Amino acid sequence: MSTVAAAQPVPNTVDPRTARKVTLAGCVGIFAELYDNGIFGFMAGTLAAVFFPGSENAVQLVFLGYAVSFFFRPLGGVICGHLGDRIGRQRMLVFVIMLISVATAAIGILPTYASIGIAAPALLILLRVAQGFSVGGEASGAMSFLAEHAPEGKRGLYTSYAQIASFLSLLTGTLIAAAMTSGLGADRMESWGWRIPFLLAVPLGITGIYIRKRISDTPNFTRLQEGGGLAKNPLKEAFSSAEHLRAMLLALFIPLMNGSGYYVLFSYMPTFMNTELHFSKVQGLLVTATSLVAISLAIPFMGRLSDRIGRKKVLAGAAIAMAVAGIPCYLLIGTGSVPLAILGACVMAVIFAGHTGVIHILLVELFPTRVRYSAYGLGYNVSAALFGGTAPLLMTYLIDKTGNVNMPAFYAVVTALGTLIAVSRVQDRAHLPLRDA
Repeated sequence: MSTVAAAQPVPNTVDPRTARKVTLAGCVGIFAELYDNGIFGFMAGTLAAVFFPGSENAVQLVFLGYAVSFFFRPLGGVICGHLGDRIGRQRMLVFVIMLISVATAAIGILPTYASIGIAAPALLILLRVAQGFSVGGEASGAMSFLAEHAPEGKRGLYTSYAQIASFLSLLTGTLIAAAMTSGLGADRMESWGWRIPFLLAVPLGITGIYIRKRISDTPNFTRLQEGGGLAKNPLKEAFSSAEHLRAMLLALFIPLMNGSGYYVLFSYMPTFMNTELHFSKVQGLLVTATSLVAISLAIPFMGRLSDRIGRKKVLAGAAIAMAVAGIPCYLLIGTGSVPLAILGACVMAVIFAGHTGVIHILLVELFPTRVRYSAYGLGYNVSAALFGGTAPLLMTYLIDKTGNVNMPAFYAVVTALGTLIAVSRVQDRAHLPLRDA
C-alpha cells in the first residue's frame, strides 16, 4: 500500500461561497437527469399511443423501454467513473449533462410509429439507452463532487440539496404534463403536444453546461492528483480490495428502497392511478405533485439530521417506517378519494425522504477518493438497473397477472426490509473526514 493510501483523512476547508457555487453546479445536472425520467414516466400513456398504437400491451412496452435504459447505467457508471477518478469529476460532469440533454431533446423530434413504423420505437429505445448511459455517470459523479466540496459537518445537508433538485425536476415534469394534458386534451397531446416537454431539455442543458464549465475540481481530487496518488485502474483496485468489494455489495443493496420509493411512488404513480385505480390523469398528477412538494420540504431536514445523529439511524428509521406504513398508505390511495390518496402519498413521501435524502452521502462515505466515482457508480447503478428501472414494468406485469392492485404496497414493504438489513451492516462515517485513499 502506498504512503498516500496510509495518509490520514484531511478535513475540507471550502469557503461557503464556493460551496454554494458547486452545489448549484451539482444540482442542475441532477435536475436535468431526473427531468427526463420524470417526463418519460408521467407521459407513458401518451407515448404508448404514439409509439405502440393498437397494442394491447402498449403501456408495458413503454415501461420496457424505460427499463432497458437502466441496464446501460452500470456501463455509464464504469466508463465515466474510471475517467472521473483519472482525469477529474468536473470534466465528466460537463460531458454527461451534454449527453443526456441531447438525447432527451432528440426524443422530442422523433418521427412517430404512424410515420416510419417499427423504426420509431426502436429509435426511442436507442435514445433511452444513451440517457441511461449518461445518468449512470451523473449520479455518482455529482454526489461525489458535492460531498468532496462540502464543509465538514454538513456533507449530509449539502448532498441532500441535489435530491431536492431531483424531486423538483419531477415536480416540474408533473406540472408540465398536467397543464398540457388538461389544456390540450388527449388528441392534441398525441398529435404534437408530447414533444414539448422533451424539447425543454435544450435550454436546461445549455444552462447546466455553462455552470459546470465555470467550476473547478474538488479539493479531494486535486490533492490526490498533486500528490501522485490517483489510481491507475480504479475499478480493478476496488475489486482487489476486500473492503471495497464489501462496500460495493452494500452499495448494491442499500438502495433497494429506491425501487418502491422513487420509481414506483413517483414515476409510476400517475400511470398506476389512471390505469389501475381509475383516477383521471390530472387527478393522478395532482396526487404526485403534492407528494413531491412534501418530499422536497422533508429532504433537507433528513440530510441535516444525518449530520447530527449519523446516516444509519436515519436510514434505518425510514426503512422501518416504510415497512409499517407502506400497505396502509397504498390502501388510502386505493380508496378512490383524491384527498385520502394525497394523504397516503404524502405520508410515504416524507418517510421516503429519510432514505433518498441520506443514501447518497452514505454511499460516498463508503469509498476513498481514489476509487469513489468508479466503485460507487458501479454498485449504485447495478442496483438501479435491477431494482429501480424495472419496478414500473414489474408492477404492471404483476398487477396484470394477479389482478391485485396492492402489488406496489407489497413491493414497498419488501424493499424497505431489504434496505434495513443492508444498512445494519454499514460502518457509519458521518462524523469522520472523507478518505482520499
